[in-house]
Amino acid sequence: MLRPSFLALPFLLVLLATVSHAMTNVKKESFGKMPDGRDVDIYTLKDGNLEARITTYGGRLVSVIAPDRNGKTADVILGFDNVDGYLKDTSSFGSLVGRYAGRIANATFTLDGNAYNLPKNDGPNTLHGGPENFGKQLWAGKEIPNGVELTYVSKDGEAGFPGTLTTTVRYTLVGHDLKMEYNATTDKDTVLNLTNHAYFNLAGEGSGDILKQEVKINADQVIPVNSGLIPTGKLAPVAGTPFDFKKLTPIGKNIDAQDEQLKYGIGYDMPYVLDNKGKMVAAAEAYDPASGRVLEVLTDQPSVHFYTGNHMDGSIGKGGHKYAFRNAYCFEAQHYPDSPNHPNFPSTELKPGEKFHGVTIYRFTIR
Repeated sequence: MLRPSFLALPFLLVLLATVSHAMTNVKKESFGKMPDGRDVDIYTLKDGNLEARITTYGGRLVSVIAPDRNGKTADVILGFDNVDGYLKDTSSFGSLVGRYAGRIANATFTLDGNAYNLPKNDGPNTLHGGPENFGKQLWAGKEIPNGVELTYVSKDGEAGFPGTLTTTVRYTLVGHDLKMEYNATTDKDTVLNLTNHAYFNLAGEGSGDILKQEVKINADQVIPVNSGLIPTGKLAPVAGTPFDFKKLTPIGKNIDAQDEQLKYGIGYDMPYVLDNKGKMVAAAEAYDPASGRVLEVLTDQPSVHFYTGNHMDGSIGKGGHKYAFRNAYCFEAQHYPDSPNHPNFPSTELKPGEKFHGVTIYRFTIR
């Protein structure tokens, strides 16, 4: 009888490790065309019973199909059925936000002694980089192992920002984790703040409000804002306030509390401070008791912005579903908003020869 050779054992172990996780299936398809005729693609990433779709228009996360505790799948990302819906979108559904996520006060900042004026699209302020931000641009896409790599070159002066900025974002899906890896370089001193603006509803998009779903945010402090939702420059503790999500708490429990910050945001619209010093941490978690779906957000960014869809107006999304007030929530892992105007905030400056690198993971499980 033949016996296996001990010399073959290392090879067998490597082989078993290789086949224990098959490569994620990646498929590229057409998603429509830009108004100027350029083709828009969509990439489908599938690993087991988890599937994510990403389009080259705005680098947007179009869908995540995830199972519940009984194995029934649903799409937990709000969005549109084709690129035409995203072209009309004003809410940044699923988009890669840049150059600067969040608000910049009075649409201006100073860098190296020079003042830069940006387009105003939120009263007197600039929101998410202006009306023609990264979520409104066509990115170049290419398949990579387990996912897709998207690249966009923002020219010097685009939307008022200095420097030609080259940004690459890699979406990969492995196991339970949808990973977003951001890289950026510039040829001139500039500022940037990149994030993903996915709208989540773990009961399934189009299923109604999210007030009974539970959230945990691992932060001791928030960044208070004024009536224009611009940071005051100070930090405030969450303890004893409606902003305390140190343990899983239903979103609707305190959302209508008599609190100045909640009135300003018409609900939760607040940056939470992550004491992570650039290291990956578990920033936030959401749980839908009805379906058992769990979303964990891990990031190396210094804050996560929690937003509860307070400005959703009933617009029509996928499958004719109506997206109404508080029908979704966002966890935007990013730098502090308006950092260029607050020297005490962590710097968002990027210089030639430096590389911005950031990682955020959306982890989907069940309980």
